[in-house]
Amino acid sequence: MRYVPINYLEEGMILGKTLYGENGEILLREDSIIQLTYLKKMILLGYSGIYIKDELSEDIVVDDVINEELKMKTIKSIKDLMNTGSKNRKIASSLDNIENLISSIIEEISCKDDLIVNMLDLKVANNYVFYHSVNVSVLSLVLGVAMKLNKDDLYLLGVSALLHDIGKKFIPNEILEKTTALDKREIDIVKKHSEDGYRYIKERFIVHTKVYMGVFQHHERHNGDGYPLNIKGENISLFARIIAISDVYDTLTSNRPNSKGVLPSEAMEYIMANGGSMFHPEVVKIFATKIAPYPVGTCVKLSNGSIAVIVENYSVCCLRPLIKVIETNGKSVTPYNMELKDSNLNVTIIGIADEIK
Repeated sequence: MRYVPINYLEEGMILGKTLYGENGEILLREDSIIQLTYLKKMILLGYSGIYIKDELSEDIVVDDVINEELKMKTIKSIKDLMNTGSKNRKIASSLDNIENLISSIIEEISCKDDLIVNMLDLKVANNYVFYHSVNVSVLSLVLGVAMKLNKDDLYLLGVSALLHDIGKKFIPNEILEKTTALDKREIDIVKKHSEDGYRYIKERFIVHTKVYMGVFQHHERHNGDGYPLNIKGENISLFARIIAISDVYDTLTSNRPNSKGVLPSEAMEYIMANGGSMFHPEVVKIFATKIAPYPVGTCVKLSNGSIAVIVENYSVCCLRPLIKVIETNGKSVTPYNMELKDSNLNVTIIGIADEIK
C-alpha cells in the first residue's frame, strides 16, 4: 500500500487501512472502494490523506507501531478522563483503565526488534488533543525502549506522556478550538496547562513522582527558554526530556484548529536543528534513529528527477531507504537500497511527490 494526500484521492481507489470517526467508530473498513461521499466525509473530519492499495504498491507493507484497536481504546480512555468531572470514583476507574492500556502498549512495542516509526498517522482533526496524547505516549515509549529503560520506568513514562496535556481540560474550548492565532492573554492561559496538569494529577492520583514531574516539565527546554520554571539541562527530568521531543514532533506533524501539519521530514529537521538548544542532544540522537523522515508507502522525488515509493527504512540511515522507482508509464521497477547501489550513491531524496501519473 502507499499513502496518498487527500487532494489526490480518486473514486475507485481501494482503502489500505481502516479509518475511524470522531468517537472511535469504524468509518470505513480496509478494502472499501473509495466513493465521492467518502471523500467528502474524510475532508470534513480533517484527514490529510489515507493509505490505498494498488498494483504499484502491492508488495509494500506499512506496519502500525501499535494495533489500531489498542490505539482507539487508549484514545477513548484519555478522552473519558479529560472529560470527567470531580467524581473520584470515576477518575480512579479511568486511571486504572489507562494504566492497563499502557502495559499493553509497552508489550507491543517491546516485542518488535529494531522498531522504526514508519507510518503517517491518520488523525481525526476534531479530536486532536486525545490523538495527540496517545501519539506522544507511543513515541515516548519507542524512545524509552531504545534508551533501554527498565520495565517499571517504561510504564511510568507511558503514563506520564499520556497525561502530559491533561491540564488542557481547564482551558476553555473557545481557546482550544480557535482557528486563528492566539493573542497574548490566550497564550498565557494555554501555558498554564503543564502546571494545572501537574497539580491535578498530584492531588487526585496516587502515582510516582516521575509521572507528575514529566507532566510539569514537558515544556521546559534544554537551554532554559521553556516554562514554567525556566530550568535547563540535566535539571529537567528524564521523562520531561523525552516527552518534550515527542510532543513537539507530533504537534508539528498534526493538523490543528489554527495550523496545518508539516511533513515528518520537516519535523525531523526541526528537532535535529534544535538538538542542544531546545532539546537534549542525546535524546535527539536516539530520536533520529527511531522516526522515519519518509515513512514506508510515501511517494518521494529523487535528485535525478525520478519518483519513487519508500519500501523500507533502516535505523542506521533513514535518509537512504529501500525504494522502488516509478517509471513514466506508471509501472514500478525492482526495489533497491539507496545506501548500497553504487550507481545511485549520488542520488538523494529531495522531497515529497504528491501525485503519481
